[in-house]
Amino acid sequence: MSYYFSKKIRSGFDQAVERVTRELSKEGFGVLSDIDMQKKFKEKLGVTFRKYRILGACNPDYAYRVMQQEDKIGTLLPCSVVVQEAENGQTEVAVVNPEASMMAVKNESLAGIAGEVKTKLEKVIASL
Repeated sequence: MSYYFSKKIRSGFDQAVERVTRELSKEGFGVLSDIDMQKKFKEKLGVTFRKYRILGACNPDYAYRVMQQEDKIGTLLPCSVVVQEAENGQTEVAVVNPEASMMAVKNESLAGIAGEVKTKLEKVIASL
């Protein structure tokens, strides 16, 4: 089982970020954090890097449900969504596979919830 699923799209980078954010919202996710790795690498290391953003997506209903089952599950939240420049004018969007990340947690009650979240995130990727 892969720890992520992804899709390359023909889209400008900023437009892809907007599309992903909009599609996440349709599935009940908000973006809690937005880390611009290109900017951070330039600022902290003085190096040039491709456009690369990590969006921290959270669906409050699911977050609440898993936090009731496992009090330290916040170490695996929110769901990371990567938007990065790819070759040939494409942009790649990659999303964490919540089923893969929840396998590390020895709590059977999380499997069903992780499956539901995965289905929603797969819809986001498919819609791009």
